[in-house]
Amino acid sequence: MTQSFVLRWGIISTGRIASCFVTDALVDPKTLVIFSYPSLRPSDIVECSRDVTDVAHKITAVGSRSVESAQKFITEFAKGDQSIKAYGSYAGVFADPNVDAVYIGTPHTFHYENALDAIKAKKHVLCEKPVTLNAAELRSLLAAAKEHGVFFMEALWTRFQPLTLEVKKLAESGVLGAPMALQADLSSDFGLDKIPKTHRILDPALGGGALLDLGPYPLIWAILALYEHPSNQGAAPSNITGTMLKTPLTGVDRSTSFTVTFAERGVAAQANLSCNLNVNTYQTGVVIRYEKGTIAIQEPIYCPKSFTVQYLQGNKVTKEETRRFEYVGSGWHFQADEVARCVRDGKSESSLWGHDKSLLEMKIFDEVRRQGGYKFPPGLEKVV
Repeated sequence: MTQSFVLRWGIISTGRIASCFVTDALVDPKTLVIFSYPSLRPSDIVECSRDVTDVAHKITAVGSRSVESAQKFITEFAKGDQSIKAYGSYAGVFADPNVDAVYIGTPHTFHYENALDAIKAKKHVLCEKPVTLNAAELRSLLAAAKEHGVFFMEALWTRFQPLTLEVKKLAESGVLGAPMALQADLSSDFGLDKIPKTHRILDPALGGGALLDLGPYPLIWAILALYEHPSNQGAAPSNITGTMLKTPLTGVDRSTSFTVTFAERGVAAQANLSCNLNVNTYQTGVVIRYEKGTIAIQEPIYCPKSFTVQYLQGNKVTKEETRRFEYVGSGWHFQADEVARCVRDGKSESSLWGHDKSLLEMKIFDEVRRQGGYKFPPGLEKVV
């Protein structure tokens, strides 16, 4: 039996997102659980995964503001593994020879600096979304990654989940015809009047606001369904429009809506996307309409567990089925598996979420912020 490739991870930050990533990364990748749903309709299909045998993960180092904080994180989320090194700085993780790749889970205003330090230390990088504050910062990081010969990827975990892969397979099979329109929303009521203005979602100095924090998730579905569609042939959007409603508390965007239009090549479709900080999302988070059918994806759109497809003849629904997905863990491990495979195979980027898609994301966000009049505080952007 072929031995699994084991990727050794260093963790940058000990916040909530980092704990989610580590918890999932340490789930035995060979785990396969079969779930029973006796109450499902015959049209419901249950997909079970993960059953991964070619790669595995080991946490070897954790960096935080203090050794005590790093050790507490290891105790709580890494099963108290005594072999994991606790560092009171990120520099210690970057210098550790037992670290192959780093996961960066710091606030996005620190992504550029943290990622650049990791790259210069010749560590492969998985960096949380949004990968940077702007497209210029990302271009700089990609140039550095190329110079130092390391893998680099934005941690847009949704793209690697089984449901997302199945939606893409169905959408590109041709059975539904060409994509025509897409609506996607991710919103959450943060109780803005009850949290401090220094909270990450409100603080301009932390790149606060709906667009950068929530916006990647509606946008990923537009990129998947429209930009990635074979008939689009990799064409950039023909038009981007956006509008922002800012909170008087700090001036960051409270509500943002943006439309991304594709009309350059084989795809002629619009994506209407939205994100809000003062209301909760609605149950059907994504609706993708095609010539001969509709795919409706249930919330939360960052880690959905089911979607419903309707097949149409004219305006008549001829068939409807719901597909449900279950797996051990919370869905963060699939991106880790992708990084491990890419590093094992000597790749510089993922074919599923490549550099072009992160650049497209940041270009769209730059344009929406420009139209919305949202400028970061002076000096916050390290590259402009």
